[in-house]
Amino acid sequence: MEKTGIKNKSINYILNFLKENWFLILIIIIGAFFRLYKIGEYMTFLGDEGRDVIIVRNLLVKADPILIGPGTSVGGMYLGPLYYYFMAPFLFLAGYSPVGPAIGVALLSVTTIYLVYLAGRDWFSKTAGLIAAVLYAIAPTVIIYSRSSWNPNIMPFFALLAVYSVWRAWKEKEAAWVILTSISLAFVLQSHYLGVLLVPVIFVFICLLLKEVRKNKIIKSQATKFLLFSLTLFTLLMSPLVLFDFRHGFLNSKALYKFLTIRQETVSIKPWTAIPKSYPIFEEINTSLITAKEPVGKIVTFILTLWSVYMILKKRKDIRSNSGFYIIILWITFALIGFGIYKQPIYDHYFGFLFPASFLLTAFFLTLILESKFKIFGVIALGILIYVNLINNPLQFSPNMQMNRSINVANKILEVTNGKPFNLAVLAERNYEDGYRYFLDINDAIVLHADVWDKSTISDTLMVVCEMEKSKCDPTHSPEAEVANFGWSKIENEWIVDGVIIYKLIHSN
Repeated sequence: MEKTGIKNKSINYILNFLKENWFLILIIIIGAFFRLYKIGEYMTFLGDEGRDVIIVRNLLVKADPILIGPGTSVGGMYLGPLYYYFMAPFLFLAGYSPVGPAIGVALLSVTTIYLVYLAGRDWFSKTAGLIAAVLYAIAPTVIIYSRSSWNPNIMPFFALLAVYSVWRAWKEKEAAWVILTSISLAFVLQSHYLGVLLVPVIFVFICLLLKEVRKNKIIKSQATKFLLFSLTLFTLLMSPLVLFDFRHGFLNSKALYKFLTIRQETVSIKPWTAIPKSYPIFEEINTSLITAKEPVGKIVTFILTLWSVYMILKKRKDIRSNSGFYIIILWITFALIGFGIYKQPIYDHYFGFLFPASFLLTAFFLTLILESKFKIFGVIALGILIYVNLINNPLQFSPNMQMNRSINVANKILEVTNGKPFNLAVLAERNYEDGYRYFLDINDAIVLHADVWDKSTISDTLMVVCEMEKSKCDPTHSPEAEVANFGWSKIENEWIVDGVIIYKLIHSN
């Protein structure tokens, strides 16, 4: 009888949970569908993705430890290796298919939908949390960066977790939350170098937390223990990057110094230069994230800016009870300063650490309108935002089939080379060998890297994959290192596979 009673209570609890949270569950299901549907066909799989799975497979198969992450496209720096360790279990469980890590990123994005709801609920209201979750679940830009394995794509989850946990530690006087903050911040910093713009937000709330400790509102010994443990944990997570730097003549430190001081074409050392750029950048962020790149983003930005200024002026003395609003404003402000002094082009994935903030701010505004006498305008505005996001859903476009192309091209090369050593080159505008190389490696192909100073690295065959139109393909005269180092050559045969041309070259002398 006792077991039956426990069982009935469990069933009732589940039923009540489903009844109370059915709309949130529906949002998460829809978000999961948009991210996971035919993910193997839609996911990006080019040279960078191939490089990553090659490195992680070597970790799993050869126990080759990873102390450094991907290199940055600007500044010549290296990120930390945490993303590679995040990839590892998903690659292993997927039988070394690159789809595994992409699914891992997608699942993390689905979890972010819930975390956006949780932050919106705790900072504002349940309605705000649900609106933020809806918009985050269906935003095309977010979806695109949620279904491929790439280090910046995990930033939204860890950025929001870092901000939410440090807020929770301060607001609820629960210092243990800073443990999550330290872990999350380490992941953010090792996902993309612009994640450093999140550090000032965390620093401000750590200072507020320490202020609460000094006022004896938090038990000092307990807070000290958690803060020291968090700092130690953060140091350990960042230590591979430090060790790499120490072993390689402080390569990263020198590159960072050059990036911040010498290279004036990259970053301005005058923070005030960000002021005139702030509004256009804010408009770009909102247009990209909230309105699916539709022109209505201009209107959204104008309204959010006026309303935010009004809220700051109205609520400036009531920071604690409006802490959710102020932490988002702080989050966005430091981001705008950082982007404002950055002199290089800004791409959508650079906003990764800021993704949740835009949706939460918009949801808070809409909630206030919905709870006012102007409710009808809130309903119309929310309807427009949902509409423009749904009509731009990326699933309406044909999948890129990049991974399938890599597999088919690799299979053709394996067939042509028939187990013999060969060199490999890729002629493309924005790609390189590793996307194809991965599938050659897992099939035990003997792919040599041609070194003009080491004749043993130059085989009798050079396989060239050209992704450009045929008139632009000149495999025998390309300046690509693998082609040039192979030496004088001639085309023996060629094939077309999935729209790319495969050439078999042999020495001409």
